[in-house]
Amino acid sequence: MDFIWKMYKKYEDVILYLFFGGLTFLVSMVSYYICATPLGINYMVANVISWILAVLFAYITNRIFVFKSKVRDIKGILKELWMFVACRLSTGVMEVVIMFVGVSLLKCNDLLVKGAAQVLVILTNYILSKILIFKK
Repeated sequence: MDFIWKMYKKYEDVILYLFFGGLTFLVSMVSYYICATPLGINYMVANVISWILAVLFAYITNRIFVFKSKVRDIKGILKELWMFVACRLSTGVMEVVIMFVGVSLLKCNDLLVKGAAQVLVILTNYILSKILIFKK
């Protein structure tokens, strides 16, 4: 049990990021599905809506649970939030390009392309969060 606890503490931010990244993935996929399927919203618009919801969820969970941000002053929080959104915008653009190429050009299933894009986005977001946003 000691070994498991030591490994958890050593990789705690990665483990928590994967857990909350998985929940962010669910927020993104479920909101996309609801917008695209029963509501019949265009897949690109549905993707933007799901992206906004996922980014809001991710910021809150990353700040509180994953990287345990110590920033408490409003100026620091706004800077942190701005950097978070800017990084997520860059990976959001990456996701839109993947969706366009996969769905519009290659005629692949939109949900499969969305899932694959999300895996790449989550990995890239972790690296950006660790290095740029929530650095110690």
